[in-house]
Amino acid sequence: MARKKISIIIIPEGSRKIRRLSLRPDLLKYAALGTVLFLLAGLVLAFDYFRITLDRSDLVRLREVNRTQQETIRTLAASLDTLRREMVVLQQNDAKVRLLARLDEPPDASMVGLGGPAENDPAGELSDLQKQIDDIRQAIDLRRESLDEIQGYFNDQSSLLAAKPKGWPTKGWVTSGFGRRTSPFSGKTKMHYGLDIAARTGTPVTAVANGIVSKVATRPDYGKMVVIDHGYGFQTCYAHNSKIHVKVGQRVKRGELITSVGNTGRSTGSHLHYEVRLNGLPVNPRTYL
Repeated sequence: MARKKISIIIIPEGSRKIRRLSLRPDLLKYAALGTVLFLLAGLVLAFDYFRITLDRSDLVRLREVNRTQQETIRTLAASLDTLRREMVVLQQNDAKVRLLARLDEPPDASMVGLGGPAENDPAGELSDLQKQIDDIRQAIDLRRESLDEIQGYFNDQSSLLAAKPKGWPTKGWVTSGFGRRTSPFSGKTKMHYGLDIAARTGTPVTAVANGIVSKVATRPDYGKMVVIDHGYGFQTCYAHNSKIHVKVGQRVKRGELITSVGNTGRSTGSHLHYEVRLNGLPVNPRTYL
């Protein structure tokens, strides 16, 4: 059986000649299939070209981001290195202050320097950078602890200086010193536990250090007296006063008015009996004038 053919008649414009094309159906199918395949191939190539163009654009952008990050890492690393060097200087100064203050040395905070991974290894650079940051944080924490200890030490020293008796409690002249003497009342040798400072009645008497008034009393021997507790084992006693200007529990500062010179109690004339006690024992007040 003869294969069927498809005839295509072509009539050119302005010509009476007719052209006839005869095509087998299977060839027409192949031609259509080839056309479809060609179009599909063109679409695939166009998609690949578009995708490659986008990938190239992303690659350029990522390279720029990477370059910027590398510069940022290098800048940060340089800043950290400068900070590390400053921390080393601070550590040395801290050690000097602690040496002068006779304090124990703080724990060592040795810090790692720069170096190690190559610049084209971002993960290595970040790891090294993180280690430097951790080292600096540790050093800062140690310096903060050391500073707190030094500050506490100097605060304590400042409190000690403020609590330690210093200077004259009143204006006058010493008529009897600390130690054994002949009693003006019995004529026997007895221990005198303070200084007798002669002055006119009413002469102001001031505290020789910061403290808290622990005792206000009137006794047959000491007359009107005041005792101030300064802390750190120090106490001062002011006796034979004419007036008392403070009360028990009152906080006083060095130089603050507490009494007035008088002649109360067992006394032969207007004067201040001034005592200094350390850990409960009388000591020579001249040591603290």
